[in-house]
Amino acid sequence: MPVHPTIVFDLDGTLADTAGDLMGALNWVLRRDAIAPLPVGQARSLLGAGGRALIRRGYAAAGHALSEKRLEEVFRDFLAYYEAHIVDHSALFPGALEALDRLAARGCGLAVCTNKMEHAARKLLRELGVGERFRAICGQDTFAQSKPDARALTGTIALAGGEAARAVMVGDSITDIATARAAGVPVVAVDFGYTDRPVAELDPDLVISHFDDLFEAVGALLAAGSPTLTSG
Repeated sequence: MPVHPTIVFDLDGTLADTAGDLMGALNWVLRRDAIAPLPVGQARSLLGAGGRALIRRGYAAAGHALSEKRLEEVFRDFLAYYEAHIVDHSALFPGALEALDRLAARGCGLAVCTNKMEHAARKLLRELGVGERFRAICGQDTFAQSKPDARALTGTIALAGGEAARAVMVGDSITDIATARAAGVPVVAVDFGYTDRPVAELDPDLVISHFDDLFEAVGALLAAGSPTLTSG
């Protein structure tokens, strides 16, 4: 029996615009330490590698270094605040829901591989009303490795019941592209996400500017004439 394609999505900056809530949580911990908040417009240079990296980068942007012990303390409080405000401003990007449904209707298995903590990723997707659409939702703490380690992606594909040879990654940053490359999986990059360099310069296989174009992009990267992904 042929294995159906598995389409694996990054979450922040790919499926959902979460910058407002992530930066809101960062600014909450910064203000608590008497540090001026950072503008949401700075999110592109701060997001993409998980909460700990966001905190470290945010404090560094304000000229403050954190010890590992202090980082863990701040991260714990950041996560609690963030999860309490996880959809104050967050929403799926335009066309994302329709793209998910179209892929699923053509036999694709859907999964999420993010550097968000798994619990937070599941809560966000549930609050956005799409959690049940994914066969696997894997976060930074799901496996012993996280992106850009290839095993984070291959593990997600396996949990979704797929195979790397019949998978496509969809992401927005160098982390996603490097992960896909390491796993030998083709990658579609969205150009509206969180990266401080134009995503086309990061050498993805294809770039899209709207989810309306995802179905055709995925089809182009999978085997030609696949009976499991037909237009319509």
